[in-house]
Amino acid sequence: MHEIGVRETVQFAGYTFNWETLTMTWLAMAIVLLIAYLATRKLSLVPSGWQIVVEMAVEWVDGQIDAMMGERGRFLAPLIFSLFLFLLVSNWLGLIPFLASPTNDWNTTLGLALLIIVMVHVLGVVKKGGHYIGHFFQPTPVFFIINLIEELAKPLTLSLRLFGNIIAGEILIIVLLKLVPIWMPIPAVLWLAFSVFIGGVQAIVFTMLSMAYLSNAVKKEEE
Repeated sequence: MHEIGVRETVQFAGYTFNWETLTMTWLAMAIVLLIAYLATRKLSLVPSGWQIVVEMAVEWVDGQIDAMMGERGRFLAPLIFSLFLFLLVSNWLGLIPFLASPTNDWNTTLGLALLIIVMVHVLGVVKKGGHYIGHFFQPTPVFFIINLIEELAKPLTLSLRLFGNIIAGEILIIVLLKLVPIWMPIPAVLWLAFSVFIGGVQAIVFTMLSMAYLSNAVKKEEE
């Protein structure tokens, strides 16, 4: 029996940890490292196997960075690609029997969103200095409160969008498997295929929004 919303927790040093989320996160990271190893162990000018897949993903990320951030954002390519690959693997883990997606836990998605937003402000101050801070008071100082609320809303909307879509897909799969007779697997299989598609789309959406936020911190005004 798979109980929706019930998570196994452990206590350590006075803190409560979601054991399932932690183990699935480490498993997702291990898979990402394995993919990186398989793609780079036999690099060739004529790529094959995993090298082709990873190179296509890298080229897509590089193209999006150039379009959204310009040359000043290219140093973020390793971070953006790692984020995208981790999200893709995490979103799909929950579609495997007896496994769960780390991204079906709001703690995970909120942590990733906060990482991006903190980086946005740190890079903004480093790259633009006082001009970045000044934009919060534009067009008039009265707008500071509105701009502040907007910044506080960014990690919430970014994390809840991913969390909501992933957990909703997993819940529906569980419900379908319980309602549909074992000899009628077509609806469940169709929804599983759709969930694979949704998992990929949500990884792309989260990555694109992250790049959009980061571009405000690193892109020159005239670009």
